[in-house]
Amino acid sequence: MHAFFTYMFLGISLSAPIGPINAAQLDKGARFGFTHAWLIGLGAMFADLLYMLLIYFGLAHFLSTPFMKTFLWVFGCFVLIYTGVETLKNLKQMPEVGTREVQSGVSSFRSGFLMALMNPLNILFWLGIYGSILAESVQNHGVTQVLWHSLGIFAGILLWDFVMAALASSFHKFGNHATLQTISALAGLSLVGFGLYFGYQAFVQLTS
Repeated sequence: MHAFFTYMFLGISLSAPIGPINAAQLDKGARFGFTHAWLIGLGAMFADLLYMLLIYFGLAHFLSTPFMKTFLWVFGCFVLIYTGVETLKNLKQMPEVGTREVQSGVSSFRSGFLMALMNPLNILFWLGIYGSILAESVQNHGVTQVLWHSLGIFAGILLWDFVMAALASSFHKFGNHATLQTISALAGLSLVGFGLYFGYQAFVQLTS
C-alpha cells in the first residue's frame, strides 16, 4: 500500500506542471463547467494509457524514430495552435456565468486525447520515467507490482484531473464575465505558445 501511494504522488507530480492539458482544462472549465474540464483530463489520461501499453509490450522504439518524432511535433503544433486560435476567436461568445453546458462532452474528451497523444514531451516521460519504473518493478518485484505501481500513477493523474476541473469550474460558477474572458484569453495564448514551441522543435528535427 505504501508503494501505491508513492506512485500516486508521482502521478500528481507529473500532472501538476502547467502544460497544454492544464491550460485547456482552465479554459473549458471557465466556459462550460466541471464536466468539460474533467473530460479534457480524462481524454489525456487515455492517451497516457495507450503509451503505457505500447511501452509495456515493447513497442517504445517505434515512438522514438526520427520520423515519428517529427510527425508528432508537427501534428502537435497544428492541434495546439488550432485549439488556441479557436479559443481566442470565441472570447466574445463566452457563456454567461453559471449557465448550463452547451458543448458536446465528446469534443472535450477528444481535445484532451489528441493534445496528449501528439505531445512528444509526453512520450519522453513514458519512455524515460515509466520505462525505468517498469524495468525496476519487473526485476525486483515481479509483474504484479508493475500493475500496482501503474495503477498508483494513474490514480494520481486522475486525482489531479479532478482538482484541476474543480478549480476551473469554480471560475465558471463564481467569476464574472471579464474574469472568464481573461482566463480563456490566457489559456488560448498559452496553447498557441506551446504550439509554436512544438513547431520550432519540428523545424529543429527536420534540419538536424
